[in-house]
Amino acid sequence: MSLINILFGRKDASAQTARDRLQIIIAQERVKSQAPDYLPTLQKELLEVLSKYVHVSLDDIRISQEKQNGVDVLELNITLPEAAKKA
Repeated sequence: MSLINILFGRKDASAQTARDRLQIIIAQERVKSQAPDYLPTLQKELLEVLSKYVHVSLDDIRISQEKQNGVDVLELNITLPEAAKKA
């Protein structure tokens, strides 16, 4: 490894990282544009219902929709707060 590479790093690695990140962002935007219009409303209503029982924020609810073998699949992930540990 040359001294120049040690001091300044390799441009190839950062360019590849930036390219990979851009591809991920583009893929996420494509999924968002194909998602049904009701998903944001569904997410908000789920938050309202869940808030009656546990403290969650809108960021704790993830909803995604995709097609698998010609079937629409709605995936719902909710990050619940950890239960308080009893002594």
